[in-house]
Amino acid sequence: QVQLLESGGGLVQPGGSLRLSCAASGSIFSINAMGWYRQAPGKQRELVAVTSGGSTNYGDSVKGRFTISRDNAKNTVALQMNSLKPEDTAVYYCNARLRIGVGGPLSDYWGQGTQVTVSS
Repeated sequence: QVQLLESGGGLVQPGGSLRLSCAASGSIFSINAMGWYRQAPGKQRELVAVTSGGSTNYGDSVKGRFTISRDNAKNTVALQMNSLKPEDTAVYYCNARLRIGVGGPLSDYWGQGTQVTVSS
């Protein structure tokens, strides 16, 4: 089994910063990509940032404010969020696209989610 454990959410004032972390553990053969998605009440889950093979991709609404980083040796991914806005309020989910065996299919795994609330 694979587990993604997230940490770092919370309440922050507009303009503030938060850092989210996620660690993948279990029977992992290889990780193709790791990233963060978010879902606000009444909205669909959306991409925040993803990193794969050294490249990164950000959602348009967070470009220039959020930075994703990954430690391949530790199977971890972090999201540094700066200049936070009330519209960044959402549950943030860690995602990993990985194989659990040699030649196995790529499958998506998700963390349990961590709440980020931006409010004064």
